[in-house]
Amino acid sequence: MLQRIRKRITVWLLLGCFTLNAVFMCASMQVWAAPDVSTPSYIVMEASTGQVICEQDADTRRSPASITKIMTLLITFEHIKSGRIHLDDQVTTSAYAKSMGGSQVYLEEGETQTLETMIKCIVISSGNDASVAVAEYIAGSESEFVKLMNEKAEALGLQNTHFEDCCGLTDSDNHYSSAKDVAIMSRELITKYPEVFEYTQIWMEDIEHKTNAGTSTFTLSSTNKLLKQYEWTTGLKTGSTSKALYCLSATANRDSMELIAVLMAAPDSKTRFQDAISLLNYGYSVSQMYRDENKDSLPVQKVEGGIEDTLYLTYAGPFEYLDTKGSNLSAVQKEISLPDSVKAPIAEGDAIGEAVYKIDGTRIGSVSILAAKSVDKAGYKDYWKKVWILYLMKR
Repeated sequence: MLQRIRKRITVWLLLGCFTLNAVFMCASMQVWAAPDVSTPSYIVMEASTGQVICEQDADTRRSPASITKIMTLLITFEHIKSGRIHLDDQVTTSAYAKSMGGSQVYLEEGETQTLETMIKCIVISSGNDASVAVAEYIAGSESEFVKLMNEKAEALGLQNTHFEDCCGLTDSDNHYSSAKDVAIMSRELITKYPEVFEYTQIWMEDIEHKTNAGTSTFTLSSTNKLLKQYEWTTGLKTGSTSKALYCLSATANRDSMELIAVLMAAPDSKTRFQDAISLLNYGYSVSQMYRDENKDSLPVQKVEGGIEDTLYLTYAGPFEYLDTKGSNLSAVQKEISLPDSVKAPIAEGDAIGEAVYKIDGTRIGSVSILAAKSVDKAGYKDYWKKVWILYLMKR
């Protein structure tokens, strides 16, 4: 009898061990199911690396509605950075800009606003009239501005994007983009011009209309309801027409990780925002970021045939790696790979080697190691100078 009880206890202990082992294995694998959403086309992308976390039907060409204005804003901020235009420039509304239907801020013909106010009108209230006014100010006409938009789309490698206006009001079949392309242009905007967040996080703000009829106040109200529904929201742009249905490029920052969720052709506005929250939560639940700022010192590189015999090195920048597999990021190893020597001439910024990052021996990425300054090739006089210095040092 006692022997039988011992056997039963042993069996139960073994079953318990197998069960616990299975649980731990599942936990270590960290397998999550993709969220079940109603929006047919979507993508979630991490902004700093550009890595796609999940996607569905992300390359299908669809009408983008007002998320078209992401490209309009990108062109605008590029021109500001170049110094060709400035935030305090006065932008005048034309009769054509005033005539825009759909979402508008009711600018009057001849009304002037600063470029910064026009940007707020575009970002917060999705003003079609403000978009056209800015396009005309930058390029002379909307059609010329659209050429800039399409040139930028080509430069970014957007294969499923073509624009015919600057605000997305058109129903033309030749005006289209895809969830992936919108994510790419969104990433370009927020990583190169993060000052856009100063505007995308505004919920409400008053502007003044000053016209011949007098001065009146108009309240800009954000079309991005995620600002009130999702605490980590940072932007970016909504859009909707009867053809496009409901679109959204949503950006959020949680634990210093910026995600972009683009949704196209959602059936209604409420679903658009609910699906965005589901996708962003999913993105954060499966992702962890490894960052190395690369502030550590590098060895001095030996130079052959140069005016100087040694070369100081610098990293090309920090290293970032987005993990979605539940890896142990504390096990990341960094290996510095450099040649024994380099031959002059060497230009500042030349790639000399690389820092290679691995997890359990598997390479996950690298950062180039660059020359911190130039080293010219030594000439006849330089060699004599070196000999003379050595002679003096030995005396």
